Amino acid sequence: MNAMKTVPKAHIASPLLSGLLYASIWLAAGALLLSALLRWGSMQENELPTYSLVIHGCSALAGGFVSGRRSQQRGWYYGGMLGIAYAILVLLVSFLASNAGFSGRTLTMLIETLLSGSLGGMIGVNTKRS
Repeated sequence: MNAMKTVPKAHIASPLLSGLLYASIWLAAGALLLSALLRWGSMQENELPTYSLVIHGCSALAGGFVSGRRSQQRGWYYGGMLGIAYAILVLLVSFLASNAGFSGRTLTMLIETLLSGSLGGMIGVNTKRS
């Protein structure tokens, strides 16, 4: 009789860290999509900042969803904290990579990720696990 082997799963205990991981994956996929559209599509470089804000919002929404779902309580709080942590991480990387400073667009991204992450957390906390 063949015994089925179970593969151990890696589980991140912190809702914030798991949300940041998923938000990073969404950010990477969005960056690849924007790069492909810029290279092979009809998108112009001057449209890139607007689309990057959309990608950041979607990434924070997805990360907030995962955070809220993992926390199973106070989804808006965990999603909002994820949005702030995500924005700080993106700003830190952009500062270290290209010496980018703070501007109005920076504040816009911070507010957008905070609101998107909170919304994602509220949606995620209200989904049932099966």
